[in-house]
Amino acid sequence: MDRAIPTIIVVVVLAGLFTLMYRSWRKRSRRDAQIVAGYPVPTGPETVLAVARGYYVATTPRDTPLERLFIPGLGFRARAEITVTDAGVTLDLTGSRPMFVPTGAIELLTPATWAIDRAVETDGLLLLGWQLAPTQNANGTSEAGRSVDSFFRIIDPSDRARLVDAIHSIAAEATGPADRNESEV
Repeated sequence: MDRAIPTIIVVVVLAGLFTLMYRSWRKRSRRDAQIVAGYPVPTGPETVLAVARGYYVATTPRDTPLERLFIPGLGFRARAEITVTDAGVTLDLTGSRPMFVPTGAIELLTPATWAIDRAVETDGLLLLGWQLAPTQNANGTSEAGRSVDSFFRIIDPSDRARLVDAIHSIAAEATGPADRNESEV
């Protein structure tokens, strides 16, 4: 009997926490369900400039780096293959369809040290800042896409260098501060 009451209290508290986590995740998924990730994949011939394999960490809104977006296809961490062509960047994440980011949508490319719940060595992550596809609002007018940041962990340093050089060659203006995350702290 001495352990029954504390056990019941712990079970009730844990059940409450799991319920709150579940509700917040569902609310976030409903909020972001209408966001379209990526652009139509081009069908014409493209020149592949670089391919890198690594891990996709998260996508966050540009102004709120601690808020994960639950965009279909970009909601969870996954293994990633990032392909840079002369038309843009293709993100092929395990478990989802490939997403394309055209050259004109790339806004930022910079190293990062942390993203939401992941902290690594200095400049261990690669931040790709891009703009989501424009959407139609309820009035039928087109709204510009939101600026988002996607974080990747590229393990092989030579793959990372080729990837960065290739993205800079197609989007020369896509540069950023040495480490956006450190400058915002």
